[in-house]
Amino acid sequence: MESGKGGLELPESAQPKPQWGARPPLEEVLEHHLAWLEGRPQGRRANLSSATLNGVNLKGANLRKAILRSATMLGAQLDGADLSGAELEDADLREATLLGADLSGADLTKANLSHCCLAEANLSEAVMRNTNFRKSNLREVRMLDAIIDDCDFAGAVLKSAGFHHARAFGCDFSEVDLESALLYHARIQMCRFVGANATGANFSSARLQNCDFRSAQLSGASFFRADLSRTCLSRALLGGCDFREAKLTAAEFSDALLSNARFGEATLTAADLRRANLKGARELTALQLGHARTDQDTILPNGKNGPFMKGSRAERPASW
Repeated sequence: MESGKGGLELPESAQPKPQWGARPPLEEVLEHHLAWLEGRPQGRRANLSSATLNGVNLKGANLRKAILRSATMLGAQLDGADLSGAELEDADLREATLLGADLSGADLTKANLSHCCLAEANLSEAVMRNTNFRKSNLREVRMLDAIIDDCDFAGAVLKSAGFHHARAFGCDFSEVDLESALLYHARIQMCRFVGANATGANFSSARLQNCDFRSAQLSGASFFRADLSRTCLSRALLGGCDFREAKLTAAEFSDALLSNARFGEATLTAADLRRANLKGARELTALQLGHARTDQDTILPNGKNGPFMKGSRAERPASW
């Protein structure tokens, strides 16, 4: 019995119930789960579906293959935790810290990880569909071979993140920080990168079809052998970018800054270069520019205004 106001004792039925209700203590769940992972007879897979674990300290915990569907873990401390292969569908982890956590192969469908710290976490081969990472810190995160569909990364920090061979469709990367990120062979379609900072990012051999990079900062980025067909790069800062052997069919570069960019053997069929600044752009040929759209407001590689005319030699920088 518990004393109430004035020294009165509350009946047991009126006493506040612990957060866990009828569940076994969390320590016991973790012990049984470890035994299950190790194949011991008393082992039992952790099932924390719909559990409320707000602010819980699970730093370094082994929750590999644990079931955490619809769990509420607001502000949970999961730094260094092993959540590889975990089932986290519909889980709410807003403001949680997962620094260096292992979420490889985890299912994060419809999970909410907004305003989280996931720096240096491993999400390789994870499944992320309709997952919310808005304004989260994903610095140096690894998403190799991950499935990323209809996710929200708006305002997130993805500096030096790795997306090698990842597949992304319909995601919002608006205003993200992708500086020095690695996206080798990534397959990215119908994604928004409006206003993103991807300075020095490496998109080599990536497929970036039908994406929106309007007003993005992409100076010094590499698009070597990338496919940017029908992608919009209007008003983007693309100075010094590497577009060698890239497929730029019907890409939109209107009002973009492309000074000193490299275009050796790039395909520019129907690319829109109206009002673009190509001053100092290198490795362009008359044939390439002849296949693109230029106008009187296009600044050609030699520094003069367009439109490009065959035989004008305007495809060469003035210093050549």
